[in-house]
Amino acid sequence: MQKTLDLIRAFARDEDGATAIEYGLLAALISVVIIGSVTLVGTQLDGVFNYVQGKLVTPA
Repeated sequence: MQKTLDLIRAFARDEDGATAIEYGLLAALISVVIIGSVTLVGTQLDGVFNYVQGKLVTPA
């Protein structure tokens, strides 16, 4: 019985799983920020290229 209680106490004190979950959540948050930034920059960059394309004149 004591061995079972010791195992339960050791499991309750073990923070490796919680740390892994925290790192996973942090990585997911960073990924969302990167995807949002790249999408925003890509949209703005597309507008710049369209503007430049509109200003270019084809040679005669």
